[in-house]
Amino acid sequence: MTTVHVVGRGIVGVRLHRLLSGRRPVMVHEGRWHDITGTSPGDVVVLAHGGDVADRVRQLVARGLHVVTVGDSPTDALDLLHDPPEHLGTSLVLGAAMSPGLSGLIARHLANQLATVDEIHVAIHGTAGPACARVHHRSLSGLSPGYRDGDWIDFVGGSGRELCWFPEPIGAKDCYRARISSPYVLQHAFGDVSRISARRSARRRDRFTAWLPMLRAPHPEGGVGGLRVEVRGADERGARQVAIAGIAELVGTAAAATAAAFVTGVLDGLVHEGLVVAGDAELPTVELLSRVEAVGVRLQEFTGIPQP
Repeated sequence: MTTVHVVGRGIVGVRLHRLLSGRRPVMVHEGRWHDITGTSPGDVVVLAHGGDVADRVRQLVARGLHVVTVGDSPTDALDLLHDPPEHLGTSLVLGAAMSPGLSGLIARHLANQLATVDEIHVAIHGTAGPACARVHHRSLSGLSPGYRDGDWIDFVGGSGRELCWFPEPIGAKDCYRARISSPYVLQHAFGDVSRISARRSARRRDRFTAWLPMLRAPHPEGGVGGLRVEVRGADERGARQVAIAGIAELVGTAAAATAAAFVTGVLDGLVHEGLVVAGDAELPTVELLSRVEAVGVRLQEFTGIPQP
């Protein structure tokens, strides 16, 4: 029977192991180990640890393994999107966390409601464990990728303040451009979209200290996080439309649920071979979202209609 190998013992890795246990054989490995032992061709390896993983991905794919990545490294995204490894009939899911990952599934779900789509904007609030918090801290000091009319533009991280409304109980948060991989992944899935951006919430102190080492150790886990995906386009009559959806959930829980949906999708033959990114038109988006919701992550859509 196919075995799932979860690499990393952080919040996402532990919760992913919990979600998958009882369905398939699951082995947990330390993320810092150089090699992953005990695998057989056709097994699924989930890289749920921090740091760049592109070289490790290439080694695993060359061994005939399915690979699912959970990290948010722009360097990895550019490397693997521009030069995907040759596979042996297996799948490489690039970005199966809250964002990238769930953000792409929601974007495709919203895009399917419109006749044409020309803009996708993502906003993220919160962090999972310490490794995620460190990535959040560094992302505000780097160059933030944005896609406009066929060109990539590097904005200064921490700029572009925008007040974004997340599902309750989060509400409104000031969000800023940051160095995250979501725009690269979304542009790969939505090649016809002319504008793509991604922001993350931050306080004034976060922005001012982003260029320095973290002043204190990060918390074991952040509080309730959020994801907001906004898709702009037109309906069949050409009228402008805006569709918005998101979640309010612990970031580690949302990331683990998304990774579990893709892992089970790979095992059930729902995910195509080769490079896969959330938002691909070929993916069974509704089924994958249903699997995310089945473990308790509630998708909320803004309709503009007050609910009683």
